[in-house]
Amino acid sequence: MLAKLAPLDPRDTADLRPYLATVADPRSRRGRWYPLTCILTICACAVISGARTIEEIAEWGQRAPDALLAAIGARPHPLRRRRSPAACTIDRALCRIDPHALDTAVCAYLADRHSATTDGDKDTRPAHQAIAVDGKTLKGSARTDQPRRHLLSALTHHPPLTLAQSEVGAKTNETRHFLPLLQGLDLAGCVITCDALHTVQDHLKRLVEDKKAHYVAVVKTNQPTLHAQISALPWDVLPLAHTRSEKGHGRRESRSIKVLGVADSLGGICFPHAELALRIHRRRQQAGRKQTREMVFAVTSLDAHQATPAQLAALVRGHWAIENSNHHIRDVTFDEDASTVHTGGAPRAMAALRNLAIGVLKVAGAVNIAKTTRAIRDLPEHALPFFGIGHEPHLSGT
Repeated sequence: MLAKLAPLDPRDTADLRPYLATVADPRSRRGRWYPLTCILTICACAVISGARTIEEIAEWGQRAPDALLAAIGARPHPLRRRRSPAACTIDRALCRIDPHALDTAVCAYLADRHSATTDGDKDTRPAHQAIAVDGKTLKGSARTDQPRRHLLSALTHHPPLTLAQSEVGAKTNETRHFLPLLQGLDLAGCVITCDALHTVQDHLKRLVEDKKAHYVAVVKTNQPTLHAQISALPWDVLPLAHTRSEKGHGRRESRSIKVLGVADSLGGICFPHAELALRIHRRRQQAGRKQTREMVFAVTSLDAHQATPAQLAALVRGHWAIENSNHHIRDVTFDEDASTVHTGGAPRAMAALRNLAIGVLKVAGAVNIAKTTRAIRDLPEHALPFFGIGHEPHLSGT
């Protein structure tokens, strides 16, 4: 498994530690033994090795040999032996740090890793970088005196790398955090995909005019006027523009798309910068179950010269795929929904570390995240090259 992943040479990979060093240490200088960057690096290495809880992160550190801890930055004790931080030390650090600062550092690292892998391959780079805006609830973070934490993220479609993440309190607060989430990103020429919750005229108008980006937005009945206008378009007389069928996991899916120009000069729909309306028809047949059908409408600022029907279908499909390529992995492989971490900034910090692990593994070429984490679980030194950290005594065997 490790032989198929590239790059594994730390000299070819950006070092994570300078990014983590930008996170301020909230702890008192008195009695502080482990640098915060060292603790966060141990957390990153443990999570990419499959650690799901703070206790498992501490156990990973306990298995790490002295030379590995030295490479990470752990200070030696008076007897010249290095020890990794205990679970209580890691827990206190994650609870007290600024989770926004950690998110910013992790997202900046992933963005730089992504640009380093795509800038040199201009022939295969997509015409428009697709970024999905989607939310996720940390179900295990709720307590009787506090609701569940809810995070809103901006992720690239392929590979699914988190470029920005913020805590919004509840799903109903996602809308007003949409523009602030994207404020710090360079979105010129990018395509933002979003579900019906974020199909808001003012937000998408500012996205096009201020950020010079495009959008593909799903339309549902929460926008009754827009939904009525799109559903009333003459779809029945239009031919299918693109179809695709897939089989796998005991089910068969087929998707077809129709595309219609809706420029204002043609008396189209009342939505800012809308150029095309889409109608996607999905059919799913699972073994032993009744066939299900679904009709979805969408609107985009891309015109027919900027995207083909197949590319538009891929953009919509790519947004739906975020659920499997990121959220499902966090819930199943890293057991995020079962995590009971709930104090301070720890829930969001753990989510950032999981995003970091998924993004780094995807950039390295991992197809099956669970299988890859199992391959490096019992060999702590194998985690370091993924973050650009050299460890000479053990790198020769990887």
